[in-house]
Amino acid sequence: MREPPGSSTVIRKVSCFPFCMNFKNRKTGGTHGAQVCIELCMHIKRMPFFFLAAFIRSAGSQQGSYGKWTLSSSEDESEDQGTSSTSSSKVKVSPPPQYPCSDARKESYKRKSNPLKFEEIPGKEPSPAKKPKIDREDSGWCLSSSEDESQQEKTPKLESVGSSNKVEKANLQKERRRSPVSVDKYRTPSDAQDPWDVLQSGEPFCFYLTKVTGVKPKYNTGALHIKDILSPLFGTLVSSVQFNYCIDIAWLVKQYPEEFRDKPLLIVHGEKQESKTRLHEDAHPYENVRLCQARLDMAFGTHHTKMMLLLYKEGLRVVIHTSNLIRDDWYQKTQGIWLSPLYPKLPEGSSSLAGESKTNFRSDLMAYLASYNSPSLREWMDIIKQHDLSETRVYLVGSTPGRFQANDKEKWGHFRLRKILREKCSPIAGVESWHVIGQFSSIGSMGSDQSKWLHSEFSESLKTFGKGVKTLPHSGNPLQLIYPSVDNVRTSLEGYPAGGSLPYSIQTAQKQPWLHTYFHRWKAETSGRSRAMPHIKTYMRVSPDCQELAWFLVTSANLSKAAWGSLEKQGTQLFIRSYELGVLFLPSAFDLPNGTFKVKLNIYSNEGATTGTFPVPFDLPPERYTGKDRPWVWNIPYVNAPDSHGNIWCPS
Repeated sequence: MREPPGSSTVIRKVSCFPFCMNFKNRKTGGTHGAQVCIELCMHIKRMPFFFLAAFIRSAGSQQGSYGKWTLSSSEDESEDQGTSSTSSSKVKVSPPPQYPCSDARKESYKRKSNPLKFEEIPGKEPSPAKKPKIDREDSGWCLSSSEDESQQEKTPKLESVGSSNKVEKANLQKERRRSPVSVDKYRTPSDAQDPWDVLQSGEPFCFYLTKVTGVKPKYNTGALHIKDILSPLFGTLVSSVQFNYCIDIAWLVKQYPEEFRDKPLLIVHGEKQESKTRLHEDAHPYENVRLCQARLDMAFGTHHTKMMLLLYKEGLRVVIHTSNLIRDDWYQKTQGIWLSPLYPKLPEGSSSLAGESKTNFRSDLMAYLASYNSPSLREWMDIIKQHDLSETRVYLVGSTPGRFQANDKEKWGHFRLRKILREKCSPIAGVESWHVIGQFSSIGSMGSDQSKWLHSEFSESLKTFGKGVKTLPHSGNPLQLIYPSVDNVRTSLEGYPAGGSLPYSIQTAQKQPWLHTYFHRWKAETSGRSRAMPHIKTYMRVSPDCQELAWFLVTSANLSKAAWGSLEKQGTQLFIRSYELGVLFLPSAFDLPNGTFKVKLNIYSNEGATTGTFPVPFDLPPERYTGKDRPWVWNIPYVNAPDSHGNIWCPS
């Protein structure tokens, strides 16, 4: 529905929503007022019914707890049409992203293009938000009492997040001033540091974070952007492969230096049907781009691996990272990268065993590529065989879709991690009391209680350490899970739209309120990235004083059965839905005498740095959710408090 020409496109002070007929007599004017209100109802109608009441309470008064809000009334239909209606407020309606992506990502893009403004009421101090009822002190969220997975129609009890003190208001205003003026124009974070200096700063682990716009320059000095990775300073590119989930081909091509943009580029993806057609259309203008579809026979599986294979005249490089191939993922998010050494070509006539590392990286990488059963990737397997990968010091931990039994069960997923930790970890005194930390950007369904998967098979894999070492007791929540809270997202550099890359849904969350007792806030002062929301995924085992690490894993795998696998048939079979890939750092592979990594307290400072200090990208120990914290859920509204850009979040 479109408004009559010349009408206002902003709805203000809607005090009678959703009773549109009562809206006729308001000052907005007769039938037009009713029409505008009906449009608002149409917008709200698309929301899940179980939080509609909460939204009405938040948005339905002229002067609610946190002021008034405005909404572009032409937003509903104009996005489908790709144009905006005539508007006195000149709200620009942008089309959705052309590349395939998740619903949460689409919503984020929509809210960035068409923000819903929060407006403070002059002279009125915000009143405290209604305090939600908390079933447990640390649950961080009030949900329906039912944990029965079959009762999906139950309505969760939700309260919108809010602020209630002057200090927070002042801090938010300060954050707004620090925020970039515009997020529409992309600019690559850069500094004067030579790329080789950056590479050297990452030795010996070759683990880096991506650059972030909006943080102090010192926090980007040891970081990389995709343009840095593809720079001719790293090698003379001959051809490349990009494995990923969400891919903007036009943007990706522009990240290559001009002299490399016509080099052969193979893109490995998991798109099907309409999304696959759209991706092929996007690739059509580029004669050098070929597409390879990953086999995805399992329902709800994704091709989530993020890897680059870069073939140079000088050798080969492997890059395993956590970023989608879209602008937003390389802009204001915390992402991780493992950059391999430059692998030289083996001499002619070398043995088939030559070029292997003590971590068996080359064989494991070829086994992973073989799982695609693709002729295009078999060509790259031959290329890998021709290069010397012996300097690799990390272990490959991957997942591929399928059902695996016997010895194959230990090739993939969390059983692959379990096997390495059992066979390769050196003894550490008292390791039984060391905690496991998991940090991720999305969460799958894990059952009605922790015994269904998290505290059984998955926990057992993460707690494995050498042969004959007892596992941790279940008491005391030995797993510490880091996932951004609503307030983390609200005060982030991107504001609420940052939540588009944290696609935890209300449908999943309401089934597992028990999980939220494990949650800890995102805080990364050590890397200057507390306000750069994490899309990185990491898992580690840390000493009680948080000074030492037994191991560290950076991966594409979120906290889900689809990514890590789940047991079937009385534990004899491992079922995995998705492609994932990561690298595991073990002290033994770096010849550290004490068998542990030291935790680097400030990852971009050389003060106190010693050999074997590992750059954990966030602060330790993690901060547990308080009673008022709730995990970010992308598909419910947050309208009681503005984000760092002065907007609210109202998913359509």
